[in-house]
Amino acid sequence: MAMEGSNINSNREDFTVGCLLSIKTTLGEEFHGQVITFDRPSNILVLQEGSKPGPKKNIRFLKANYIKEFSFLGQAEDPLDIKKCYIDLHSLQAREELALRQAEADAERIGVGVTAEAQGIFYALSKTLPVRWDKTSIVVMNEVHVSSPYLPECVSGGTPAANDRVKKVLELERKRLQARGASQ
Repeated sequence: MAMEGSNINSNREDFTVGCLLSIKTTLGEEFHGQVITFDRPSNILVLQEGSKPGPKKNIRFLKANYIKEFSFLGQAEDPLDIKKCYIDLHSLQAREELALRQAEADAERIGVGVTAEAQGIFYALSKTLPVRWDKTSIVVMNEVHVSSPYLPECVSGGTPAANDRVKKVLELERKRLQARGASQ
């Protein structure tokens, strides 16, 4: 049953949960979808597009005013039937834990009360060496400390070889920062 856009509002009851529709929008888009819900006050139709098997589906929110015409293709089961929906809580909790750990690790890489230049030096050092912040000092390999203003002569602690390595990376990063500053 094709319905023209002017009849859409009078046929809202056709948007029952689970029905399969072929829709053409006022913008010329054509697609098939299954009705998940229809919100009368906002006039928004929520559709699950396509019929591909698998856990990932496209959901489309469509203002019913933008439906030029639609055809009823049939009735299917409720797409949100709780008895048929499977949510792996262990997997979701594992993803949440991983995301939290990653966010904490990312937050630890940001220095508090340091300049953008200091943060840039931290990132440069972190590309080749294990680093962390200790207040405003950069700790490299858990033994070498680089204090503000983050110059090679501000490097202390650790073995002479580790000290030399950190100083060399600092010198190269400072040159790169100066070259970038001169080109801007």
